Amino acid sequence: MSQQKKPGWKELAIGDILPAGTAEKFETGDWRSERPTWHPERCIHCLFCWVNCPDTSIIVENGKMTGIDMKHCKGCGICAKECPVKPDKAITMGPER
Repeated sequence: MSQQKKPGWKELAIGDILPAGTAEKFETGDWRSERPTWHPERCIHCLFCWVNCPDTSIIVENGKMTGIDMKHCKGCGICAKECPVKPDKAITMGPER
């Protein structure tokens, strides 16, 4: 069995380029152990969650958050951590069911 030589760091593309694609092409939501819950009555639509989500899972329409795309959300919790609403956050994390 022949082993294919992996490229070294000098041969890698510059920037954040993933040869396999992004979460947009793959439904990665089943990786979660925790899931976000959006509480629309608490949301101030600052979009900090949208800016910081690494998987573009925050759904925005007409400049306002309208939900979370669970097909692509990996449950990292960045959206909940970055939410500035106090004392009760507009996005909370809980166990995946």
